[in-house]
Amino acid sequence: MTRYFYDKRVREIFWQVALLAGLAAAIVLIVRNASQNMLNAGMATGFDFLWRTSGINVPFVLTSYSPDSNILALLWVGVTNTLVITLFSVIAATLLGFVIGIARLSANKLLSGLAGAFIEFVRNVPLLFFVLFWYFGVIAALPGPRQSISLFSVAFLNNRGLIVPVATDGWAFRIAALIVVLALVAQLVIAVWAKRRRDATGAIFPVWATGLALLVAVPIIAFSIAAALSAWDVPALRGFNYRGGFVLVPEFVALFAALTTYTAGFIAEIVRGGIQSVVKGQWEAAYALGLRPNRALNLVVIPQAMRVMIPPLTSQYLNVLKNSSFGAAIAFPELVSVFVGSALTNTGQAIEIIAITLAIYLVIGLAVSGFMNWYNAKTKLVTR
Repeated sequence: MTRYFYDKRVREIFWQVALLAGLAAAIVLIVRNASQNMLNAGMATGFDFLWRTSGINVPFVLTSYSPDSNILALLWVGVTNTLVITLFSVIAATLLGFVIGIARLSANKLLSGLAGAFIEFVRNVPLLFFVLFWYFGVIAALPGPRQSISLFSVAFLNNRGLIVPVATDGWAFRIAALIVVLALVAQLVIAVWAKRRRDATGAIFPVWATGLALLVAVPIIAFSIAAALSAWDVPALRGFNYRGGFVLVPEFVALFAALTTYTAGFIAEIVRGGIQSVVKGQWEAAYALGLRPNRALNLVVIPQAMRVMIPPLTSQYLNVLKNSSFGAAIAFPELVSVFVGSALTNTGQAIEIIAITLAIYLVIGLAVSGFMNWYNAKTKLVTR
């Protein structure tokens, strides 16, 4: 027995098990105390409240939810809105961040100075300021419905949001989306086959060219045909407001703009640092091969810089997910606003609602982190 006690591996396992047991005991004790206190106060416990009728009106819904739906459907509205605003903000912030980060390294002093000023301003101002600025300072300052800013006479921007046409039947767009998914799968298959062919024979297949065709040209053609085949509900001014179409509420537009501009400043610094981490010899080698500066950047430098960029980019993407909860400050119906706010007020099930919300954020965050870690493992430099 003494021999096992002095074994380092046994001691490590023992203390880890003891720590986990202590943590589990603490969680059980906290849950039991909370349940007993709620029982003494006459408060209901459990998750049966999820099937009660919600009765809550939500101004921005992408699902089939109505006030007659249950609270579980209300939860799904919050999750959907959170995922949508996060996805669009991540894509836009990444594109804008790359542009600003590359501009920060430009030899043009004016362009570099403007990019640097934007980055320093963003990194030293709270996100809440951006949310309130876009909502009260920009969106609220737009003209009313009768003086709306017309976008090609089919979409209209005013202080009540962005009103865009919507297809009355989405069958053509569902087929187009399926075509895009098949094109993506085809590109992945081609990329794997081209890599194996290159490793076996040394022959290079133009993966970038096929990717441009499958992931850019095919979606544009597919959705263009779908748009031509679909009947559209075009918004029109009737009385004091527009009728028809789909309304992107001001809260959505403001939160999207705030998350995009705020996160882009941090991504720009990540891009600048990643590019500067590539040794000067790589630039010189690219120039020696006859590549122009923009081609050297796209084909030689950025692929190597991505190995440095991906880990901090993962943190920024997770921050966008968590920062979407700032939508509660302007009443955008994301997860925190509709579930922790409205549902909690109606039901009083504080522990259950907070636990569900934390679990959802944790699951989504782990999924994003897992995907980015997988991508990082696929692109990292392999050494002996």
